[in-house]
Amino acid sequence: MYNRKHIGIHEVVFGKDCTVVEPSNLYRCTLGDDVFVGPFVEIQSNVTIGNHCRIQSHSFICSLVTIGNHVFVGHGVMFINDTFSCGGPAQGNEQLWKKTVIENHVSIGSNATILPVHICSHVVIGAGAVVTKNITEPGVYAGNPAVKIR
Repeated sequence: MYNRKHIGIHEVVFGKDCTVVEPSNLYRCTLGDDVFVGPFVEIQSNVTIGNHCRIQSHSFICSLVTIGNHVFVGHGVMFINDTFSCGGPAQGNEQLWKKTVIENHVSIGSNATILPVHICSHVVIGAGAVVTKNITEPGVYAGNPAVKIR
């Protein structure tokens, strides 16, 4: 015996000219105008994505993420809202989840991991970077943990 969950697109608010390549799993989120979502992407509830954004394949955008305009999210980028503040997973206790804000004109390289942070506008995050702290100054950031490299 097993429980089967249907993936798909449910209760999504779409702007004009959006493209979603299936299979993808989007639910109770909002996409702005001219947003592209590649295959094998999950965008959870309470996510807002601004205008002219590209979300590449195999990326995961968890609840409580806000993405501004003209943002590129590379392949396999993982957003995290649970910091294991109690020593383990929040296990459905959404009050322990934290928000992430990505401002405008941000590019996030493939396989980056974004913890609950605020990233200002005009930032490039290198491939494979792990962003553990707020980024308040435009520039290029890379590494684990991500630091400004130029």
